[in-house]
Amino acid sequence: MSISVIIPAYNRETLLPLTLNSVLSQTLQPDEVIVVDDGSTDGTADVVQQYAPLARCLKISNSGDHAARNVGVRAARGTLVAFCDSDDLWQPDFLASMQVLWQVEPRLRAACSDFVIVRNGVWEDVTKFATAPSGYWDALCPVGPRMGVFGAPFIDRLLRFQPFFPSCLVVDRQAFLAMGGWDEAVGRVVGKDFATLLRLAEHPPFGVLRRPLVGIRKHAGNYSADVQAMNLGNAYVLEHALATRPSLQMLAGPIRASIQLRRLAALDAAFARRNFEAVQDISNLMGALPLRAAMKSHVAALREPWRRLMAEALLASGSLRQLG
Repeated sequence: MSISVIIPAYNRETLLPLTLNSVLSQTLQPDEVIVVDDGSTDGTADVVQQYAPLARCLKISNSGDHAARNVGVRAARGTLVAFCDSDDLWQPDFLASMQVLWQVEPRLRAACSDFVIVRNGVWEDVTKFATAPSGYWDALCPVGPRMGVFGAPFIDRLLRFQPFFPSCLVVDRQAFLAMGGWDEAVGRVVGKDFATLLRLAEHPPFGVLRRPLVGIRKHAGNYSADVQAMNLGNAYVLEHALATRPSLQMLAGPIRASIQLRRLAALDAAFARRNFEAVQDISNLMGALPLRAAMKSHVAALREPWRRLMAEALLASGSLRQLG
């Protein structure tokens, strides 16, 4: 089987070289590497040129990373397509391990590996999969050492915990295109990748490599560390998916509950930041509020200086946490 690698990039001339080095240092060499330059205004395209002919660059007007990935998928020639963001890193055996997984289960539509965070060049010890809630992996059918397959849809699990990341993902190109590729309809909200992972979770079999073969670099340009924005973005994605995909109606109750929980977490984060305008905006999205959120919403609507004084008192005392 042939493997194409797609790297969307926007103004990544300083971060892209390490990413390309990790992709081109694989024990199983990719058949092609396509960097989709998403309207960069720096030297991103020049960096890619330095790696020619091992990597090639497709330039598009700035359209967002989902659109850039889809351009790459449509241009790719491989049977499988692996995605790597322009600031992330692969261990040398990432592609070889994915090939083994596909050899064991050729019917796979997609597969993901575990990952760790990389800060200042240091790979952390705690993996993402290790933080999954109890029982999360019970439905995974083992197919080899630290390899498994979800043989049935697992959207209910993604509602509880989302451990998958684009740079860890490999897909069957034809199957992925038939599903619609990366879901561009959700726009550029933080956490938009969740929409595509929900789509993949509906179309098993889905493979899992329970080894941390990918490093997600944290730096000033990351948005995923913003808990408030991530929860609001994921809530929006779930709302969009429920409204546009009839197949999800059987999970309408759990999805709506997950939307409320994510908005509640965003409200808590906004209140902790003393972003009172955001607290009121989020409250308006939620309808009936649990007690702790209602109290925060009430405080956020007060005038200064009472608003800040009451907020400081509540945050210091922890009384809202005790109220549940």
